[in-house]
Amino acid sequence: MTREIETEARRLLGATLTHGEVTVRITEVEAYGGVRDPASHAFRGPTPRSAIMFGPPDVLYVYLSYGMHYCANVVVGAEGDASAVLLRAGEVVRGRDVARERRGGVPDVRLARGPANLTQALGVTLAHNGVALAGPEVVLRRPVEVPSDVSTGPRVGVSRAADVPWRFWLTGDPTVSAYRRSPRAPLEKPLG
Repeated sequence: MTREIETEARRLLGATLTHGEVTVRITEVEAYGGVRDPASHAFRGPTPRSAIMFGPPDVLYVYLSYGMHYCANVVVGAEGDASAVLLRAGEVVRGRDVARERRGGVPDVRLARGPANLTQALGVTLAHNGVALAGPEVVLRRPVEVPSDVSTGPRVGVSRAADVPWRFWLTGDPTVSAYRRSPRAPLEKPLG
């Protein structure tokens, strides 16, 4: 499981996600390993919130974070596996004017920096939970080649399995979000 989720997460770097007039090139992601990963929404099995993760791959799993922000994940595991990759940050490469309007005038480098900002720039909401990423509403295009200059580190803001190095980003890209460890996260050993 470890190698598969890491491979799938890396394959999303440099991918483009399009919804309507806006396209974002993905620059940062975070992997979650389903029922074997205590930081995953699927850790305790299927719930009404996490059921999408147990379905087929290449669908969008959207959830409301802290009751106010949408976050989007790509389901990457085989049906029943529940592995997903959180889209943490990206660069708006098409539809900047629309993204600027949605984001309230922040600098372009911050339009899709952070998972909630990325969904806001794209106009993705809970209505897109379970949408297939082959289109027509939302389209994901993975790059032909996986980028070689990729950095890894611990996941952001999770209190369990926080030290698992399943956050991946394009090294040096200015749209990547800042690392913030959860204050509730004890030091732990990586999953293995």
